[in-house]
Amino acid sequence: MNLDVVYSDAHLAVLNKPSGLLSVPGRGDDKQDCLIARAQNVWSDALTVHRLDMATSGLVVVARGPEVQRMLSQAFAERKVHKMYEAVVDGSPPEDLSNVTSPEGWQDIQLPLLIDWPNRPKSKVDWTHGKPSQTHWRRKAGPVIEGATRLELHPITGRTHQLRLHMMALGHAILGDTLYASPEVCARAPRLLLHARQLQFHHPLTQEWLSFEMAVPF
Repeated sequence: MNLDVVYSDAHLAVLNKPSGLLSVPGRGDDKQDCLIARAQNVWSDALTVHRLDMATSGLVVVARGPEVQRMLSQAFAERKVHKMYEAVVDGSPPEDLSNVTSPEGWQDIQLPLLIDWPNRPKSKVDWTHGKPSQTHWRRKAGPVIEGATRLELHPITGRTHQLRLHMMALGHAILGDTLYASPEVCARAPRLLLHARQLQFHHPLTQEWLSFEMAVPF
């Protein structure tokens, strides 16, 4: 029941979730150990604001009490929370200079995504019924795996499995992705190589700008 606390005060806590741990309880007695349950063992008023996939590691903020939960949830809904992820993907995504969104070299991908109910927990691209999703991405220096590329991913929206689907749609699935990568690409890593590295937002009570960064474990 370990809990990696990055920051805490009377109103919220920022936690580092390990890969393989659920954010919230699942169905069945074997899926009750999760990040929010561990947080509630420390702070009885801890409440979920957002989630990371079980296979994704990195930074998560939890609220202490329903009012702070409402305020943080609103900040997420209004895209006032800055999130940065790091991933290692199969192959080498081509850089399209006509698709650069900023001087910093961000590329843009937008696709309509929908929960794939017959194949849950998967989502899918659905051009008729899907909801808009957008991610900025760019190459990043760092430890290199042969035949793979390290990327920074900045999600503008927060759809289920958005980053995993966007990378798959580019033809460069994330290594270790058991849901969307081919068996060969999945087998190239012992876990999903996706990490929520940076989280920035205004404190809902003090309005102080909070910025957190967690080293990438791969």
